[in-house]
Amino acid sequence: MNTSPARQHNVTRHTLPITIESVGESECDELMSYFADHSSDNGKAPTGYFLPRSQNEAGVPPDKEKCFRAGLIIPIGSPGWRRSWVARAAHRQIAGHVDLRSHSERFAAHRCLLGLGVQRDHRRLGVGAALLAHAIEWARAQNGLEWLDLQVMSANEPAVRLYLRSGFVKVGEVAEMFKIDGRLFSDTTMTKRLREERPGDGQQTPAR
Repeated sequence: MNTSPARQHNVTRHTLPITIESVGESECDELMSYFADHSSDNGKAPTGYFLPRSQNEAGVPPDKEKCFRAGLIIPIGSPGWRRSWVARAAHRQIAGHVDLRSHSERFAAHRCLLGLGVQRDHRRLGVGAALLAHAIEWARAQNGLEWLDLQVMSANEPAVRLYLRSGFVKVGEVAEMFKIDGRLFSDTTMTKRLREERPGDGQQTPAR
């Protein structure tokens, strides 16, 4: 069930406005088909590697799909929760996605992990920035969330630049974290504080 209204965004250089909608169980089958198509670009020219998996792998493994579906109905702050949104363009096709999910570690309920992707025909058109802004705005409205974290393959420079423009900072990199299809790839960790304390008043305000 969708729990938030659709929002329309006029995306720079995009021929039509996109609509960002929350994902519920009824949209999961369509989203999984989109994931299979989206991940089929991984490791192939001109996109390159954006997922830590072989270019011969596509789609969502059954165990991860099960966790994804279950997480959509788990309350925010509880282990395993997840929320997801898609951007829809002309003819209602999925142009991109963003999701937030809980950390697996204990005592990290004030943080969550972010994932983002854009369909091949809609890249470099501002769709990713619109999805990211939507997720950040949603996260700031949740009382228990204070940080957004993400991991991105260091070679995925367009994604790294997008996250930096959106206020994420690099907090670490593991050199040669992955060896995929005979090639070595480093992995970058980035984070964004959603609220920061102003000296003297103890109040929290959104980070710029």
